[in-house]
Amino acid sequence: MPFRQQVFALLICVVVFLVIIDLVRRRKLHEEFSVLWLTTSIVMFVLVLKYDWLLAFTLWVGAGFPTSILFIGALVFLALVAVQFSIKISQLADQVKNLSQDNALLRFQVETLAQQGKGISGQVEHEEGN
Repeated sequence: MPFRQQVFALLICVVVFLVIIDLVRRRKLHEEFSVLWLTTSIVMFVLVLKYDWLLAFTLWVGAGFPTSILFIGALVFLALVAVQFSIKISQLADQVKNLSQDNALLRFQVETLAQQGKGISGQVEHEEGN
C-alpha cells in the first residue's frame, strides 16, 4: 500500500475511534452500540499497518483482490449492525408492551378508586341532605 494511502487510512481509523469515544463520553451513543464501531476501527487500523496480513488472508480465502475481502468485511459489519439493532428493537417492543399493560392496569385501578370515591361522597351528601 502506498505511504499516502496508508497515512490517510490510519487517520480515518483514528478519527472514527475518537469520534465514537467522544459520542460515548457525551452520552450521545450508548456503550453497547460503540463496541462494534470501536472494534471495526481497531481492526481496520491493524489491517492498514499489517497490510501483508490482509494479503495473506486474501490468498487463504482465495479471493482475487484485497478489496474484495474488505467489501465482504463491510457486508459482515452491516449484517452485525442489523442484528444488533434487531435485538434492541425486540427488547424495546417488549418494554412498550409491558408498559402499555401496566398503564392499562393502573388506569383501571384509578377509575375504580374514582368510582368508589364518588359512591362514598354520594352517600355522604345523601346522608347530610336527610
